This record gives sequence, C-alpha cells and structure tokens, in this order.
Amino acid sequence: MITGQSIQEVDVKTWMAFLEGHPEAHILQTAPWGDLKAGSGWRARRWLLRERGEPRAGLQVLIRPLPLGFSVLYVPKGPVGDWQHPEAFRTLLAALDRLARETRALWLRIEPDVLEGELLLDLTAFGFRPAPPIQPRRTILVSLEGEEEAILQAMHPKTRYNIRLAERKGVKVREAQPEDLPRFYQLLRQTAARDRFAIHTFDYYRAAYERFVPHLACLWLACYEEEPIAALMAFAWGERAWYFYGASGDRHREKMPAYALQWRAIRWAKARGCRWYDLWGIPDEDPEVLEAQFTTRRDGLWGVYRFKRGFGGRVARWAGAFDRVYFPPLYHLIRRLGIA
Repeated sequence: MITGQSIQEVDVKTWMAFLEGHPEAHILQTAPWGDLKAGSGWRARRWLLRERGEPRAGLQVLIRPLPLGFSVLYVPKGPVGDWQHPEAFRTLLAALDRLARETRALWLRIEPDVLEGELLLDLTAFGFRPAPPIQPRRTILVSLEGEEEAILQAMHPKTRYNIRLAERKGVKVREAQPEDLPRFYQLLRQTAARDRFAIHTFDYYRAAYERFVPHLACLWLACYEEEPIAALMAFAWGERAWYFYGASGDRHREKMPAYALQWRAIRWAKARGCRWYDLWGIPDEDPEVLEAQFTTRRDGLWGVYRFKRGFGGRVARWAGAFDRVYFPPLYHLIRRLGIA
C-alpha cells in the first residue's frame, strides 16, 4: 500500500455519497441494487479506498452463500473510480481476499464496467482468468446528445415510422403506479412464454419498483383504450440509463406499443441529463455478423436485436468477466457441471 492510502468497509450512506461524485458509475454498483439482490440470496458489502483522506476508488461486492459453508463473491460492473492503477487495484483486491477467507469463497468474479480495449490492467497478472460473463457482453448504446429530433433522425426510418404509428393508432403511455404491478407481471409472463425466456418472481419486480422508483427508475405502461398492452422499466444513474425489463401482451401488438415505450424511456433519460441509453443485451457477435444474420436468426437474443438496432446507436462490447479462484478443485468441478 502506498503512503497515505487506506481502505475501509463503509455503510450505505457513505457508499452512496461516494457514488454521487461518480456519474459514470453503473446502476449495479448502487446500494439499492445490492438490496434488491438480497431477495435472491445475495448479501452486499462495500469498501472505499482513500488516498490522503480523499476517496479514490471503491466497490460493492455481492456474496452468495453455498452449501457446506462456502460462498462465491461477485463484483458486478465495478470497481468504481480510479481503480485501474496497479497499487489501487492491489489494495482493493487485498480487501476482497480477506473477505474471501472470511466467507470461504470458492472464487471471486469481477465484471468491470469497461469497454473492450479500455481495460488498462492485465488482470491475469493479479491471478484472474477469463470467465463467463453474467451481464450481457454486447449491447447498443444510443447517444442522447442533441435535440430530440436529432435522436429520432439517427434511428432507422422504420423505427421512426413505428413510433409515430403507435400514436396514430391510439396508444397512450403512462407511468405505472404500485397497483399496476400485477398487470406488469402478467405481461412479463406472457412475453416469457411467447419468447421462451426465464423471468424473476413477482416479488422481485415489486422490490425493484419499491427500491428504485421514482428516483432511479421508471415503469411505464402502454395502453390502448385504457387496457395495458405493453410495459417497460428503465433505470438511470448519472450519465447513463438502462433498459432492463420489457413486456408485451398478445393483443394489439400491431399497434407498435413497444416503440412508443422506448421513445418515452429515451426522452425520460435525456430529461434527466443522461448522455447514453443502454439497450442492454444483443447477440455477442461482430457488427458485420449481426447485420448479415438478423433477418434470418430468431434464437437467443437475435429477435430483440432486430428490434433494438432500429433505435440507432453503436454496438459496444464490454471487457468481460474474470475469476480469481480460491478453491481450484471445487471451482473446476462446478465449471465442468455448467452451473457457474
């Protein structure tokens, strides 16, 4: 540790005060996200690295208990701040190693909020190895710079047409209230059954709403003749917003409610001062492959890519995930079984 440097576990208030000075931080590093994951069996703890008394970097780590007293550690989209200096990272890592011993962690997985090619540290030099990402590796980032008309003009013409079509067809978008949550979940279930993907429990989405709305998120319903036919929940922190949850029923899909919802979320993010709207998750393929195959592929995330690409933006790929292994035999066994 260099002179004047110290690291300390901090409470929620101190952590959130640190994040206030980091508009580039990811929503998954906020305390409400740690609280949300507690409902899924995780527990959050937070460390802050100071240099000469001033906060320099920090992280929120999630702890998942396993049978026989073991655990796994996960740092989603962190650390935050000036952590890519070797000495700073070494100090943060020492705190995580102590936590690993305390919790008998089999491994530590970190997933930095850094684009591919911008990771300055060689994490393998610190004992990490590449690992399967938990969050989507590739996404589309829509710039929110300029006027709303400029954002519209950057979209595909068909997408602009569908946004306006939804309005002409009588689709109205409104902010959801707590009593709308059962209808939101019903739409999610219909979407999951139709598109064959897994969703969380109703309690999970209710907890997300209670912890993030209205300060860090918004849930909208698209309605036709007062009937909710689609929904979208977006989150925001600092200079970015993220599209996490979307749903649509089986009725009135031809009225393009999903396009109206995305446009409302984009305008909401821009009004908050966000610079980017992250569409969160497309197939992990190079742009040339994406464009060559999106009209014929429907598996995995290919169906949503066809929808998301219309909103303009640029395809981006994150640096990925990395594991630091503490119990190699158990780690390799679990990996071979395909459960981590």
